[in-house]
Amino acid sequence: MPKIDESRPFLSVNIAVVTVSDTRTLEDDRSGDALVERLTGAGHRLGARAIVKDDIASIRAQVQAWIADPEIDVVLTTGGTGVTGRDVTPEAVEALYEKPIPGFGELFRYLSYAKVGTSTIQSRATGGVANGTYIFALPGSPSACRDAWDDILVWQLDNRHRPCNLVELMPRLREHQA
Repeated sequence: MPKIDESRPFLSVNIAVVTVSDTRTLEDDRSGDALVERLTGAGHRLGARAIVKDDIASIRAQVQAWIADPEIDVVLTTGGTGVTGRDVTPEAVEALYEKPIPGFGELFRYLSYAKVGTSTIQSRATGGVANGTYIFALPGSPSACRDAWDDILVWQLDNRHRPCNLVELMPRLREHQA
């Protein structure tokens, strides 16, 4: 069974949060706030935060800037993962992936099904690795952000989680660049 191995150290990682929205500001960004509250509450560091428009070029430019920054370990996006015309976050970030993590989106939708039923098919949550940085694109609702963090990311971003976790793989994410 999965568990926390107290004999291993907790390793804080630097996480950047970008909210994708044409209307939100830092003052009313409840989804971004939920992610920041949870990641800092878990002992991680907020490396950066931004809001960008629902536009492929804008989203991609922000994420590219952060994956080029050696101080950022993880990028979380919130918003733009639906199926409407302005929902373009998956198109923006998936083009950057060197390695997709299909299990993230699959697990998110599986867990979400218990809460929202078949409406979960409207989510195109996705995850991957680019330039040694994890990228996770989450839906824009605060509850979806809480679910993704509480049920998946808090565990996978904890070096103590057994049988395995994403943090312990970080030193090896750039092996192909050596």
